[in-house]
Amino acid sequence: MREVRLSIFGFGNVGRALAGVLLEKEPFFRERYGLDFRVVSVADTSGLVWLPEGIDLREALLVKENFGKLSAWTNDYEVYSLRPEEAVREIEADLVVDVTGDMRAHVWHLEALKEGKGVVTSNKPPLAFHYSELVGEAERRELPYLFEATVMAGTPVIALLRENLLGDTVEGIEAVLNATTTFILSRMEEGMTFEEALRKAQEMGIAERDPTADVLGMDAGYKATILHCVAFHPLTFGEASVRGITGVTPEEIERARGRGNTVRLVASIREGSVTVEPKEVSGESPLAVKSYENVAIIKTDLLGELVIKGSGAGLKETASGGVGDIVKASLQLPKG
Repeated sequence: MREVRLSIFGFGNVGRALAGVLLEKEPFFRERYGLDFRVVSVADTSGLVWLPEGIDLREALLVKENFGKLSAWTNDYEVYSLRPEEAVREIEADLVVDVTGDMRAHVWHLEALKEGKGVVTSNKPPLAFHYSELVGEAERRELPYLFEATVMAGTPVIALLRENLLGDTVEGIEAVLNATTTFILSRMEEGMTFEEALRKAQEMGIAERDPTADVLGMDAGYKATILHCVAFHPLTFGEASVRGITGVTPEEIERARGRGNTVRLVASIREGSVTVEPKEVSGESPLAVKSYENVAIIKTDLLGELVIKGSGAGLKETASGGVGDIVKASLQLPKG
């Protein structure tokens, strides 16, 4: 049995879902992979709880649910105010797990790698802006740096491109990568205004309270940039051309419907080029996804057209990608 020490940053919805899976499937991970996970620290925006012998995750979840912040957990644990880059230096862990939205997390991802720790993340901006630096550092140190949950939640498009299509030359990818915009556009097809559809998405927890990154196309742009980095070569989000759905009118939606088509926020990825914009697509196309599904059409020289489709949102789905990477990274860690 191999014990793997985890340091988790982020204890919002995704972080708690990930913790729940680690608890629920603990026997499965032991029996299937010979892995015993010990969470030695967990942090939210209020503070960091750290115990080398391991934190009681059930209690952590209860504290967060009842009090809304980990800093309220003072009976058995000391709460620290360490910055992430200090924490990854000081805490003895094998894997750093980032499920935050920290735009500058690349700083402490690099620090973790330099300290000999593997990294698993669902955080998109570090990779969209610093892919080459982060992946290069991990490769130099022979450490895992895994990020399946950054694109299409738990649908394994990253692993497909990184590990499976090794004999294929990718010619291009077309994808719908943002569940919020798909939901909004689907509801507009049913007669809702943009504002009504957005409000409904927020009520259902599909859209964030601040939906800017989704509706302006930035979230899809981050994801498309990451796919380009994996499929072709590194570039940054600043090199992508991105336009969101705020300018899509009910008239455009209705005209598309009259032609048997639909409007979706489509990412087009070719070598050296990333474009995200609303497009009219055939109602028969795999891109005409509904509700909060995501899809990617990958064109290669050998396979032709490969379609991978799955939920692009949801806590269980994102936790699937994150926990899968934790298992994979644990099996890749250097022995000893």
